[in-house]
Order: sequence, then C-alpha cells, then structure tokens
Amino acid sequence: MLTLIKLVHTLNRRIDLVSNHRHFFGALLRRNHQAKLRFQAICAVIALSFAGLGRIEVAQSKSLDFAGIRHSLELTANRQAQPEAVKFQAATDRLKVDSVAQATPPAPPAPPAPTPNRTETLKNRLDFPKTGAEVQITGSKALTLQETLDIAFRNNREVQAARLTITRSQSAVSTAQAAQAVQVNLTSVLNTQGSPLLIGQAPTVGNSTSTNVQGTVEATYSLLNAGRDAGLIRAAQEQVNFDRLDLLRVEQKLRGDVLTAYYDLQQAGSAVIINNAAVADATRSLSDAQLQEKAGVGTKFDILRAQVQLATANQDLTSSQGQQQTSQKKIAQLLSVNENTEYKAADAVKELGTWNYSLEDSLVVAFKNRPELKQQLVRRSVSEQQQLIASAADSAQVSLFANYTLGKTISGTNPLQDNYSAGARLSWNFFDGGAAGSRSNQEKVNQEIAENQFTTTRNQIRFEIEQAFNSLGTNRKNIITSTQALKQAEESLKLARLRFQAGVGTQTDVIQAQTELARARGNRITAIISYNRSLSILRTATVLRE
Repeated sequence: MLTLIKLVHTLNRRIDLVSNHRHFFGALLRRNHQAKLRFQAICAVIALSFAGLGRIEVAQSKSLDFAGIRHSLELTANRQAQPEAVKFQAATDRLKVDSVAQATPPAPPAPPAPTPNRTETLKNRLDFPKTGAEVQITGSKALTLQETLDIAFRNNREVQAARLTITRSQSAVSTAQAAQAVQVNLTSVLNTQGSPLLIGQAPTVGNSTSTNVQGTVEATYSLLNAGRDAGLIRAAQEQVNFDRLDLLRVEQKLRGDVLTAYYDLQQAGSAVIINNAAVADATRSLSDAQLQEKAGVGTKFDILRAQVQLATANQDLTSSQGQQQTSQKKIAQLLSVNENTEYKAADAVKELGTWNYSLEDSLVVAFKNRPELKQQLVRRSVSEQQQLIASAADSAQVSLFANYTLGKTISGTNPLQDNYSAGARLSWNFFDGGAAGSRSNQEKVNQEIAENQFTTTRNQIRFEIEQAFNSLGTNRKNIITSTQALKQAEESLKLARLRFQAGVGTQTDVIQAQTELARARGNRITAIISYNRSLSILRTATVLRE
C-alpha cells in the first residue's frame, strides 16, 4: 500500500510538471491534458489495487494513517538521504489531510500495555517424574496472603475448568442461534443408467447407457416450530449464566480454601516458633538445675525433672515441624505450583480487620450475593425452557423452502436443463406414543427439585453465617483474654526462676510456669487465627472483599 500511495504522488507530481511546461497551450488544452493523465493514473491505481488485493492484510490498514506515512517517509529520507525521497516527501506534504482522512478508514487505536490476567491458562504437563532428583525439595519461598490468592486464581485447575465451561456454553448459544438462520444445502449427483441386461427387452444399439450429472441448491427456513428454536436459545443463554455463577462459586470456594490453608500454615509455623522457645526455656532450666546441684543447693531429682521437660519440649517441636511440612505440601497442591519448593507464610499473625455488619444484615447480604442461590433459580429457568422444547415436539412445524436444480446428460448431446421450486412445508407428529408429554413432565419435576434445593441451600447459608458470626465474637473475646494470660505467664516464669535461683523455690514451680507460658502463647495464636478464620468465612459467605 505504501508503494501504491507513492505511485499516486509521483503521477500527480508529473501532471503538475507537465501542466507548468505547457501553460502556453491555453486553458482548454491544459484541462484536457490533465484530465487525460489523471484518468490514466486512476486506471493504474485501480489495476494495482486489484492485483495486490489478495496480498493486503487487514493489519496493514494502519499504514494508511497519514501521520504514520509521514513519519515513515521522514525516517526513510533521513536514513538514505536520496534527492528523490526528499522530493517525494515534499509532494507528500502538499496532500490535504482531510482528503486522506475521508478516503481511508481511521487507524485502530494502539493496544493497551499487557497487564496480568487471571484468565491466563496454565499449561498441563502430560508426563511424570522418572528419578528421585525430579521430586526432591530444592528451594524455599515465603508468600504473603495476597500473593497466595493471586497464584491460586491464576493456577488453580478447578477455576480454569470453570472458565473453559463458560466458553463451551457460549459456543452452544451460537449453535442454538444458527438453527434460526436460513439453512442452505448443496447436493450433487453423478449417476449412470442402462437398459436391462438379463431380464426384459434387449437394449437398442447406441442407446444402452446414459451418464447424468445433477446439482441442487436448496434453502430452508423454519417459520413456525411452536417456540422450539427460541426455547433452545434461551436455555443455552441461561446455561451460560449458570456457568458464570458456577465460576463465581468455584472462585469463592477456592478463596475460602486458600485462606484456610494459609492460616493452617501460619498456625503450624507459629507452633514451631513456640516449641522452639519452649525448648530454649527447658534448656535454660536444665542448666540452672545443674548449677544448683554443683553448688550443693540442688538435687539430682531436679536435674531429672528438667531433662524430662526438655525431652517433652523436643518431642512437641518435632511434631509441630511435621505438621508444618504437611501444611506446606497442602498449600502447594492447592496452588498448583512447583511441588519441589517449600512455602512459608510471610505475613505475621495478627487480626485482619473487623466485621461491620450485624447478624441480620450479614444474612441479607449473603442471600443477595451467594451464587448458589442464583444457580438454583437459573436451573429452574432452564428446566422451564426444556419443558417448552419438549412440548413443541408434537406440535405443527412449518418451514419455507426454495431450491434450484441444474443437470445435464454427459453421454448425449442434450443441453443443460434446470428447474426450480419454492413453497411451504407442514409437518406434524401428532402422535409419538406420549414421549413428548413424558419429557415435559420430567422437566416439571426438575423445576420442583430446583425449588427444593433453593430452600436447602438457603438454610445451609444461614447456618454458615450464624456459626461464623458467633465464632467471630467468641474469638474476639478470647484474643483479649489470651493476651492478658500471656503477660501473666511471662511474669510468672520470671518470678519462678528468680525464686529457684535464690533457693526459695522448686524446680517444679519453674517447669509448671514454662508449661503455662507455652500454653498461653499457643492460646493467643489460636485465638487470633480462629478470629481470622471466622472473618474470612463471613467475607466468603457474603461474597464481600476486605
């Protein structure tokens, strides 16, 4: 196209030069000559356009943009520094911008910069590891809660399957809409006919066989089908709505599962930290008991008690480390990420906000937003359309048709023969043994099932909201209580050690204080994480974000 525009500019320039050199021939001759040359230029442009039509791509329409042409020509002139290019640029500058804008369509806007897309499809590896090195843990990575959610929505297989289901349902809508369009069918027949070979009169010489070729084009249009096509389209559209709601349901479920897995990871990591502190405290108590025994103010019994306490703390630490590994593998499997990497929680354990709705408002919001309830209503609507489709099976069907046939006998000298026909066709399957009525009754039952499931789902949602709301208040109180108990346990252990070192306390007091401190630390972590769990359940159940 750029070469084509250059040719137009060159021809126009030559026309101007010729008109300047022949100004003395008069106004009439100049106008005739210019018209003749311009007509030749237009003919050449049309010929080149048709010749290159098959090679021009749609994306090349951007080259017709005047600013783009101008910029590309300026770059060419500066790079090559040719006099002809400079002259061509001068001719281009004389063009009128408004004429080019009217003759060519506007260039499409530049596409936006690529942004992260949650609908990005993750490739599935259709293989399996062959050696132990391929499944060995090779790395460790800490994830925040937001990073975990982003990875889950990008990689989770159930979410991707739900998105693909929507695409499939949208194709079903196009299929249903195509049934209402005019259907055009082309058939061609090539056959050979002959006279009897064994039975009947012997064939006449020269007229024993004939070869015929025939082609028929037929167009049909369904004019009346008792609402079957419209029902198919509405049912397909309702199925798309159902699948979109199902995607929302899957995403909400995934969000809840990810939050639960992340809180499990936090709790397991906190348990490791608490048990490490318990091991450190037990080690210190053992050291104090050994020093007391050497100084003659302690006994072997105190040392044995401290050793038992240290062994118990080490056992608890080992158990918490095993639970942490399980939580790490669980969240890796949920996120569909590299299974050879250990994932840890990067966020500190803290309260993640407050819930500003009352119980009644929470229930109202949940009933309004939950996709499961809307799905049952859509399912009932689909059954209604299916009932209409089933009822149309034993109703009158009216369609229009038109066909054109062209045929010729190849073996003879007969000319081409053609004919056409057009009309309306009525079909009515007025008795099918009750099949249509049975299918209609099935869809009525499906509607009742959807209504029953709606009530069941609503009751489940109500119980879920009420349970999470009550648990939220309970855990909020537990956070306050456990925080105070933790401060008291820390002070109690400090005093028990001072009393034991001063010889007025016993090792039993120290061990008991250590046990109470470890329990207080765990209770506070459990209260905070339980509070966050209840808060996330409420947000997920009401389809609300932070």
